[in-house]
Amino acid sequence: MSTGPVSRFPVPPREELPEQLRERYAEVEERAGFLPNVFAALAWRPAEATAFFALHDALMDKDTPGLSTADRELVVVATSAANDCLYCVVAHGAIARIRARDPYLADQVAVDWRKAPVSERLHAVLDVAVRLAVDPGAVTAADLDRLRGHGLTEDDVWDVGAIVSLFALSNRLAHWAAIPPNEEFFLMGRVPRR
Repeated sequence: MSTGPVSRFPVPPREELPEQLRERYAEVEERAGFLPNVFAALAWRPAEATAFFALHDALMDKDTPGLSTADRELVVVATSAANDCLYCVVAHGAIARIRARDPYLADQVAVDWRKAPVSERLHAVLDVAVRLAVDPGAVTAADLDRLRGHGLTEDDVWDVGAIVSLFALSNRLAHWAAIPPNEEFFLMGRVPRR
């Protein structure tokens, strides 16, 4: 792994960040054992970082009958792979391995979600999500109805589109800033935590 910079843009020292971000970064670092590079990279624009993480949490940190936290992470993995975003595939692949309690599924989804061993419901979700990520004009009302037919609520259907949209932003910012994945992500959910 590269030990180079975490961004093409300035990375402010943590003590210069607003208290709210410093506290969040400390909590994340304590939970994970490291600070994900995206946190450091986004910190140079604190108001945007705060808004990004608030939307992330609202979309990703909930379990619904139609869309589990693991499903949400797999949507990120599949669409980030379609957008060629190494950072998000690696980082969210790690989270998906943990949330799905499966050390293999995220890699299968990243390489080819169509062949991954997922339920019919999740296959439909990934089909629509990836299409929205790469060819948004091809997504129709019938696609949303198909998701509803698989048991997704109106909120779940909205969340699929919102997750894809947020991570389209994240994927492009990760490319733009050249954010490398943290080395720690590669083993998360594959080997027992020390």
